[in-house]
Amino acid sequence: MGKKLNLIDLTIEELEEALISMGQPKFRAKQIFQWCHKGVMSIDEMTNISKDLRQALKERFRFDRIKIRNRLISNIDGTVKYVLEYADGNIIESVLMSYKHGFTACISSQAGCKMGCKFCASTGIDFGRNLTGGEMVDQILTIERDQGVRVGNVVIMGIGEPLDNYENLIKFLKLVNHKEGLNIGLRHISVSTCGLVPQIIKLAGENLPVTLSISLHAPNNEIREKIMPVNKAYSIDKLIEACKIYTEVTGRRITFEYAMVSDLNDSPENAKELSQRLKGMLCHVNLIPVNSIEGNEFRRARMDKIQKFKNILEKHGIETTVRRELGSDIDAACGQLRKSITDGLRKQEI
Repeated sequence: MGKKLNLIDLTIEELEEALISMGQPKFRAKQIFQWCHKGVMSIDEMTNISKDLRQALKERFRFDRIKIRNRLISNIDGTVKYVLEYADGNIIESVLMSYKHGFTACISSQAGCKMGCKFCASTGIDFGRNLTGGEMVDQILTIERDQGVRVGNVVIMGIGEPLDNYENLIKFLKLVNHKEGLNIGLRHISVSTCGLVPQIIKLAGENLPVTLSISLHAPNNEIREKIMPVNKAYSIDKLIEACKIYTEVTGRRITFEYAMVSDLNDSPENAKELSQRLKGMLCHVNLIPVNSIEGNEFRRARMDKIQKFKNILEKHGIETTVRRELGSDIDAACGQLRKSITDGLRKQEI
């Protein structure tokens, strides 16, 4: 029979097929799906299906739920950062952020990352594996259960490159948007990518109105190649062209994330060059005071330089914001907390 599937990974249609093959009525699929996406911890908690069916499900499927390995709560703004562990020992991070409009979950798409961006805390940690669609949903379910809140917005901007895990990403979007599940609107979901051009174009054709967030971080190839290896495969020109295709096909505005690094990409000349590159696009620029990560040389730009950079972009008609820093007292940068734990595990193994 092979390895058992995790029940939380299945769509209603897949559950229907499985139930029919088990000699069960397919209407039970909706009930099982609802239980999975209510965040129950075991099949035995699915109380409106018979004990016999519950037993049959346990024999045929796994029902793995994430374990909370660590939880830190910011004393500054209430941001909650989680280190979560899957049944196979892979560790990821998720974050719950509170805004005036409600709660936003920042989730991971992979256990580790292959992209090697120089300023990211995930770089240098061994890549584990892709996360399944259900495992991505489970991050949200775990956060909601732990905090007793309803998550209304999701950013796939934690550990990993979502477009490097394309099929599981698409399945996640369909699972999390399903009316019988969490029912989170796709317009309330942001997918962040370092710029995998073929997948950006492919995503444009999926008819899924998510917000695409591009980790740009430089106005030209010379600077971007110093900090983002992906630029050697897909130059800024190719990336911007793919982004234009995305906006034309979807009608959705793209967000360009730009980490402000002192004396690297924060000059007025950089701002003017970026303005010319993005001129006329349906876009928004989010300036990020870069996090200082132990082990690299990048330091955040001064706030006065960030403000001047913002003013230049706005003068050229580009909507720009400076990202509010959340959870600065709890290892807020993606991968920092996971890195501290995995480094500790390595020391134990030596």
